[in-house]
Amino acid sequence: MKEQLNAIMEEALQKINALVNLETLNDIRVAYLGKKGELTNVLKSMKDVAPEERPMVGQLVNEARAKLEEKLEEKKTAFEMKLREEKIAKETIDVTLPAKKPMVGHRHPNSIALDEVERIFVGMGYEVVEGPEVEYDYYNFEALNIPANHPAKDEQDTFYVTGDILLRTQTSPVQVRVMEQGNLPIRMIAPGRVFRSDEVDATHSPSFHQIEGLVIDKNITFADLKGTLAEFAKQLFGENTKVKFRPHHFPFTEPSAEVDVTCFKCGGSGCRFCKGSGWIEILGCGMVHPKVLKMSGIDPNEYSGFAFGVGLERIALLKYEIDDMRLLYENDVRFLKQF
Repeated sequence: MKEQLNAIMEEALQKINALVNLETLNDIRVAYLGKKGELTNVLKSMKDVAPEERPMVGQLVNEARAKLEEKLEEKKTAFEMKLREEKIAKETIDVTLPAKKPMVGHRHPNSIALDEVERIFVGMGYEVVEGPEVEYDYYNFEALNIPANHPAKDEQDTFYVTGDILLRTQTSPVQVRVMEQGNLPIRMIAPGRVFRSDEVDATHSPSFHQIEGLVIDKNITFADLKGTLAEFAKQLFGENTKVKFRPHHFPFTEPSAEVDVTCFKCGGSGCRFCKGSGWIEILGCGMVHPKVLKMSGIDPNEYSGFAFGVGLERIALLKYEIDDMRLLYENDVRFLKQF
C-alpha cells in the first residue's frame, strides 16, 4: 500500500510540475483528490488492509492528500501571480503623461448669430414664431401678392412636392398664418430653414436660413421701420453703425427697400471687405402691401405695418468674416472650433 501511495504521489507531482496553464490544474485536482480520484480509491480499498495497519495507511493517505493540495495551491498562486504581472505590464499607466481632454461641443456659428438676432428683437418686444417647412403654394406665394403668373415665382426656383404643396422658399408664410389669426397688434420674427433650387457655391445653397420680421399695428409708418432697423444694426454690428435705404421692389411690400450698413471693418471709409464702397448690403424690407393685409383679413384702412427679411448665413458670414458659405455646412471641426 505504501509503494502504491508513493507511485501515485510521484506521478501527481510530475503532472503538477509540468502544468503550463491554470485551466488544466483543476483536472489534476479531480483526478487525484476528487470523489473518484486515485487517493479516494486507496481509501476505499482500506477494507482489504489488516486492521492493525489501517491507522498507518489512513495517516499516509491524509499526508499525501495534504501535500498534493499544498502543491496545487502553490502552482495556482504562481499562475495567478504570473497572469497578474502580465496584465499589469500591459495596462501600465504613465502618470507623467498629460490627461486626455474630452471633446466639448459648442454652438454652431449659425446658432450663435440666430441667438443674437433673437435677443435683439425679443428685447424690442417681438415674439419668435415658427411654422412648417413644407408649405402650401397659397401661403408661400398667393397670400404674399405673388399670383400664379408672377415672374417672382420663376426667380425663386421652387421645390414642388405636388401642384400646390412645396418646400417654402421664405419664412413669410409664417407671417401670413399669424395675420390670419387676427390677434392684433403683431410684433414677430420668423426664423427658419428655407429651400430654393440653387447651385452650391460660396454664396448659395439649396437649403439655408432666413429671419423675417413683421409689425402690424395702427399708425405704423416707414419711419418706424427705419428706426427699428437702425437700432438692430447698431446692436448687431456696433454703436457707430449707420444704415442706408435704397429703393427696391418686393411684391408683398410697398414701398420697398434694400438696406445697407456701414462697413464694420473700415467704418465706412472703404476697404477690401466692403469692396471699397464703405457699405454692406444686409437685408430687404418695406411697408406691408395693402392687398396682403386684406387677403389675411386685416383692414388696410385701419392697420398698417412693415416687414423685413435677412439671411441668417449672411449675418454669420459678415460677423465672423467668413468668405465661403459652404464652410458652415462641411462639419470640419478645425473650422467650427474657432467659434
